Amino acid sequence: MSDIRHSLLRRDALSAAKEVLYHLDIYFSSQLQSAPLPIVDKGPVELLEEFVFQVPKERGAQPKRLNSLQELQLLEIMCNYFQEQTKDSVRQIIFSSLFSPQGNKADDSRMSLLGKLVSMAVAVCRIPVLECAASWLQRTPVVYCVRLARALVDDYCCLVPGSVQTLKQIFSASPRFCCQFITSVTALYDLSSDDLIPPLDLLEMIVSWIFEDPRLILITFLNTPIAASLPIGFLELTPLTGLIRWCVKAPLAYKRKKKPSLSNGHVATKVTKDSGGMDRDPHLLYSKLHLNVLQVLMMLQVHLTEKNLYGRLGLVLFDHMVPLVEEINRLADELNPLNASQEIELSLDRLAQALQVAMASGALLCTRDDLRTLCSRLPHNNLLQLVISGPVQQAPHAALPPGFYPHIHTPPLGYGAVPAHPAAHPALPTHPGHTFISGMTFPFRPIR
Repeated sequence: MSDIRHSLLRRDALSAAKEVLYHLDIYFSSQLQSAPLPIVDKGPVELLEEFVFQVPKERGAQPKRLNSLQELQLLEIMCNYFQEQTKDSVRQIIFSSLFSPQGNKADDSRMSLLGKLVSMAVAVCRIPVLECAASWLQRTPVVYCVRLARALVDDYCCLVPGSVQTLKQIFSASPRFCCQFITSVTALYDLSSDDLIPPLDLLEMIVSWIFEDPRLILITFLNTPIAASLPIGFLELTPLTGLIRWCVKAPLAYKRKKKPSLSNGHVATKVTKDSGGMDRDPHLLYSKLHLNVLQVLMMLQVHLTEKNLYGRLGLVLFDHMVPLVEEINRLADELNPLNASQEIELSLDRLAQALQVAMASGALLCTRDDLRTLCSRLPHNNLLQLVISGPVQQAPHAALPPGFYPHIHTPPLGYGAVPAHPAAHPALPTHPGHTFISGMTFPFRPIR
């Protein structure tokens, strides 16, 4: 590598960057012939940091700066390289060598260039770059994943009105990247403050993606070899937990913005229109998203059983439900219950539905005692009380340890089919007690 470095030092910045990619392509191609997963040692990474990210090797030396035109040319060189390299294994290892965080001063330059490269790949539809980025998101700590997500949201949902349509079109080009992107933005926008409510363009795009193909959010899970335990500090296998958080917290988060409530439980917000003149009410979008999430949860039992993971792997982790319930309780206390009763009711209805369907499908593994303890401090909600009580005890599922929530053979929530906007419209029929718990009826008041 020292000989290569000396030759690169004699070149201008763009020529050196292009040549280092050429040399590393040859190096890793030969490595892959002898080892399926070659180890990326220090030498190649240092070359990339010095000649691509312009971080000087010598201590005290001033870092070089590319001007805007040179940076654009560098991005074009990198885009073309990944497009022209036909071997996916070589592309992946070069991408990993370029952009895997090293915990050093080059990481800021690395993340800045990555955001611009992926943004360019979206704009010009460079599928190989998007596929490499999807793999990167899967194996990189979440703190870096949300930085990439924020860069893309800024570029396509905030800076230029209407540019979200360009991002929206990659749905058919790289569904795997879309799945990982959704997981990243749900980790970024957790509705904990007004600044962390997802932009309307982003919300509308994600809802349209999932509505068109609900299986989109299972792509990583369905195509990844999985152990029964998942690494801590990385993105989850699916965005299900984040999407549940969005749907459950949305009524309270929007109410927190001090906007008056409508009689149907939706928060009165300014309804915007898209370019085609269609109304875009965020609360109808969240209701539609909630339906899609329930549908995906209902699919999971079959997929978990096929992978021999039913009862062994919880895709909706109980440990992640704990902070969600605490946040709901805090928001309910923060808002005046006399002025936010409808929003609190709607939020708890959605939470109850999500818990019920997740447990019934095997996505959420917990005992009913755990659930009672978890929800004990929440405001009273009829539907949540029914879920906590659980159905009539049946023979336990063979894959579940004793004491875990049993499989429910009746349709979740007592519906023959899930309503178009669950837990959103009071005109819908209430949950029949005899369907939820066979042979028994419960006094309850209609959902308002």
